[in-house]
Amino acid sequence: MARYDFQRETRTPFSECYIVLRDDVTVGRLDMHFADTVVHATLNVEEAITSNGIQDIIEDAEAELLDAVGIVRSEVIIHVHQGRDLGVYSTSDYEGNNGGGIRFN
Repeated sequence: MARYDFQRETRTPFSECYIVLRDDVTVGRLDMHFADTVVHATLNVEEAITSNGIQDIIEDAEAELLDAVGIVRSEVIIHVHQGRDLGVYSTSDYEGNNGGGIRFN
């Protein structure tokens, strides 16, 4: 049984972005990009996630997101970043932004 769940945010022909969840709580984000037979990924996790937890996320992602959908690849490269979420930058109309420029929300 998977220790982490993945909720897709975005899919393009060559990439996918997921929120990483544990017990319905967001603990990270995984962005995957598909280039021929190589998958390049960036995993961003909260400060509280241990090295073992990071390895569990990677194993669950490989089993659930790559193996289950049959993505053919000869190599998976994952860059891991750990820290705290500072927020979201957007051009949407938030708190008086009126769509003018990218603002921190």
